[in-house]
Amino acid sequence: MKKKALLTVAFAVLLGFSIALSAQDSKAAVSATPASANLLIAMKLKQNSVLSFGSSLLTNKDGGTVILPSSNVDRDYTGGVSSSEATPSPSNASYSVTGTANETYAVVLETKITVTHTSVDSGVNSMDITDITARFNGKDTDDTVSTLASDGTDSFSLGGTLTVQANQVSGRYTGLFAVNVDYN
Repeated sequence: MKKKALLTVAFAVLLGFSIALSAQDSKAAVSATPASANLLIAMKLKQNSVLSFGSSLLTNKDGGTVILPSSNVDRDYTGGVSSSEATPSPSNASYSVTGTANETYAVVLETKITVTHTSVDSGVNSMDITDITARFNGKDTDDTVSTLASDGTDSFSLGGTLTVQANQVSGRYTGLFAVNVDYN
């Protein structure tokens, strides 16, 4: 008898719960909520030429700067540094970018690149490149944001300012730096 009473009570509770659920369903609000996804092609960056300030003359021991604009290789000089026609010639670092068509992206540049003399470990044997700028294909001004074309391509070039310190050791200087691109 206890089992039958227990089953009856359990049935009544379940029936009440069912009725309550049915009552709630009739009063529920329904909203169509959108869902979406956006797939992007992984960006690829290809270096086409290196950043080179070329050969310059040390005209005195005071130091100075060599400014290489991002748009061409016409260098400007200050202080005890001047132009030279000796090799190597200057070149802007240039890059090709591929990714999803018509998407905007940004290039992230180093704030300072240090280049070091390749064979001398003493004296003033390192120089800094600062004020690094980027110029995107077809643009008239420097920027760090661009839009990929309808075929998913773009390109840009880099320039900067090389600071020659007082009593800088003559010779070849090299260094590495990172350039990153990513969608906005």
